[in-house]
Amino acid sequence: MSSKLQKVENNTAELELVIEAAKFDEALERSYRKNVKNIVLPGFRKGKAPRKMVERVYGANVFHEDAINFVLQEAYEDAIEEHKLDPVDFPEVEVKQAEAGKDLLIDLKVTVKPVPEIGTYKGVSAKEVIFAVEDADVDRELAQRQQRNARLITVEDRAAQDGDLVNIDFEGFVDGTAFPGGKGEGYDLELGSGQFIPGFEEQIVGKKLGEEFDVNVTFPEDYHAEDLKGKAATFKTKLNTISYREVPELDDEFAKDVSEFDTLDELKADIRSKLEKSAAERTKTEQQNAVMDAVLENVTVDIPACMVDKRVESIVRENEMRMQQQGLTFEQYLGYIGSDLAQFKEQMRPQAERQVKGTLVLEKIAELENVAVSDEELDAELTKMAEGYQMDLEKIKSILRPEDLENVRDDCKINKTLDLLVENAKWTKESKAKKPAAKKETAKKEPAKKETAKKEPATKKETAKKEPAKKETAKKEPAAKKPAAKKTTKTTKKDAE
Repeated sequence: MSSKLQKVENNTAELELVIEAAKFDEALERSYRKNVKNIVLPGFRKGKAPRKMVERVYGANVFHEDAINFVLQEAYEDAIEEHKLDPVDFPEVEVKQAEAGKDLLIDLKVTVKPVPEIGTYKGVSAKEVIFAVEDADVDRELAQRQQRNARLITVEDRAAQDGDLVNIDFEGFVDGTAFPGGKGEGYDLELGSGQFIPGFEEQIVGKKLGEEFDVNVTFPEDYHAEDLKGKAATFKTKLNTISYREVPELDDEFAKDVSEFDTLDELKADIRSKLEKSAAERTKTEQQNAVMDAVLENVTVDIPACMVDKRVESIVRENEMRMQQQGLTFEQYLGYIGSDLAQFKEQMRPQAERQVKGTLVLEKIAELENVAVSDEELDAELTKMAEGYQMDLEKIKSILRPEDLENVRDDCKINKTLDLLVENAKWTKESKAKKPAAKKETAKKEPAKKETAKKEPATKKETAKKEPAKKETAKKEPAAKKPAAKKTTKTTKKDAE
């Protein structure tokens, strides 16, 4: 076999392959032996028809497709290695000549990995945001634990109040006609949570147990359902039950009930330690985001569409797995956010392109800086992986294929390169109390997690599902309502394909 590199232009390499006639003839014979067992010709038993007879009946090229496949893979791999190409997609194949007794001639078009042009990457200037843990953060976590361990007290002798948990039946009508997704039975709702569209929950306040009433609202102009945006609606509603949460006191007994600690002070110290670890991880991620933003400003690279397409597909698979862990199919999730697969993919393209661009840049910098990963560093990463799967190091090593281990090593190399950029950056300090409203993804970061819940009626806003509380019956007034806890989102580094 011989190959010739015609040219490399716009991330496309054109190759010409020549596979010797003898080798192609061997592949034709192999193709005949593979297929003849399924061929029946008059006068011959099944699987016994001579090759020349089959070719005469079905055409001289009847065995060509399999024969070409038999020899092409090896020839392609040899050519890629010979010309030191780095393909990122399947090649386009054009067979120029395929005849028994003659050389097999094939032209290939191969999309290859682009080489970015990188400007300054060490010592770039960036703003540093440090996430600090304050007493209020610890108090907020304790309040959440109180809520998770609250008792649910049923109320029978008063009207519903803000902060109560109610169970309702409802059906929505626009212009007197019921609309899809606007009906619910036995639906649990916390008044004041903002789960439903503005004005809905407020109209339940003051209603009594068993009362039937109308709730009149107007859908927001930015509502996800196009046919309901800005529309006035009436919901026929019935109040089935009223209850409230009675939270336990914050004391040593509470600490014993909800943790392995004997005192409240020990529990607080443990919460602070975990929050500080999470804050340190967020600070590191924010630093990586900032330094990559600065580096990418000095980069020029033409990214093949196929690389972005592959990364988009990876994002879809990652979200599918995430939804499965939360008990949803990806299709249910898309329906819940008012989207479809095509729209989701289009929405993810800018993020995918940035991830691919960042990875290409980090790989190039790793090459320029001679970044290497030792066996000890690889073992440390594999140990983390093994702990995640509750396995020992040797077991995880025995399961992973050589190419899997190489992928892990590559990930480590990228992470080391990112750390190198962070260490050499010129940082402008920000206030320790500052917390950015939104975080950008790094080249190695997976898409930000979105809050999800099981699909609810059209009146409902996207909210996280609350844990059920223990239920009792009494005639008590509800405890004072706690402020909603501030949510934090932890991002992770993940390689972009």
